[in-house]
Amino acid sequence: MEMTKEEMFELGFKFHGHRCPAMPLGMRSGAAAMNALGVERSKDKELFLIVETGDDHAAGCFVDGLMTITGCTYGKSNVEKTYYGKMAFTLIDTAKQKAVRAHIKPEFFGNMLKSPFVEQRKIGVPPQNIPSEITEPLINKILSLPTEDFLVISPVFDYHFDKKKGVFDTALCEECGERTFVHKLQEVNGKMLCKPCTGKISGQ
Repeated sequence: MEMTKEEMFELGFKFHGHRCPAMPLGMRSGAAAMNALGVERSKDKELFLIVETGDDHAAGCFVDGLMTITGCTYGKSNVEKTYYGKMAFTLIDTAKQKAVRAHIKPEFFGNMLKSPFVEQRKIGVPPQNIPSEITEPLINKILSLPTEDFLVISPVFDYHFDKKKGVFDTALCEECGERTFVHKLQEVNGKMLCKPCTGKISGQ
């Protein structure tokens, strides 16, 4: 049974862990990119997501929204981050070898960082502790804005994407004894070692 739009947003908030405006902004942006490509949510690796955010700023919430709506997840290995520090992303249709790139409009992005929600975050208030009278109007605004007010989406363009084959073979690391996928084992002094053990050996 398919979820309603409201149920999908609630799923996003539960997955994300708190209510904030950036997560639904990511969901709406991802949905717009999917519509531009004419694709459905990724069940396996039908889509690939390249996000340009970093790991040290408030835009991280945006990525959880993108992952929720597109179905691109780190577990399926169909999302990667470039750490460019931008609220931008490329969504790739791996079957048709097509993609779009989208980014939050600069003025909208700048105004977001002046919001009362962000002011609370700047002084160290955890997002889940910010009063709902601050958070909810901002969320409602994000949910009701026309897409063109906050997002720029490129035309669809060709994108060469090489699908990687899944690895199913494993072997035991000859140092720690833990089972490891074979393509991540390395030979050191005649032993097949996992990466952590390789580091230990080379550091001795």
